Amino acid sequence: MALDKPYLDVPGTIIFDAEQSRRGYWLNQFCMSLMKAENRERFRANERAYLDEWAMTEEQKQAVLARDLNWCIRTGGNIYFLAKIGATDGKSFQQMAGSMTGMTEQEYRDMMIGGGRSVVGNRRIGEDGDAQAHRQPQGSGATPKKEGN
Repeated sequence: MALDKPYLDVPGTIIFDAEQSRRGYWLNQFCMSLMKAENRERFRANERAYLDEWAMTEEQKQAVLARDLNWCIRTGGNIYFLAKIGATDGKSFQQMAGSMTGMTEQEYRDMMIGGGRSVVGNRRIGEDGDAQAHRQPQGSGATPKKEGN
């Protein structure tokens, strides 16, 4: 019997629930391994070989190699574990969060200092707020989307 998940309708949000936890178990275990200096060095020396030591899906491995944290989250990653990848790369959490929103670090900082995103238009998928999928990515730090995507 499937659980009712009313939170699936929150724009721009993937809730780390039991299903996501199961999906991302090995991805998150890989991330935690990066807490040890010797593992960070092994990962930096040959990322693909190190990832292949983990029972992750190919999609999860590709998401890590691309450093696409939103993709990692969609495949079960938890941001608190994924932060270990950013730290390994010398990135601050603020830089990582900015990259996830398509903003530069400064744009993200300014948005947060200004109170974050408005809830107006962002309570349910399909509204017209700035967190809605049709408004992403935003900011000058965004990677331009190719025509047809």
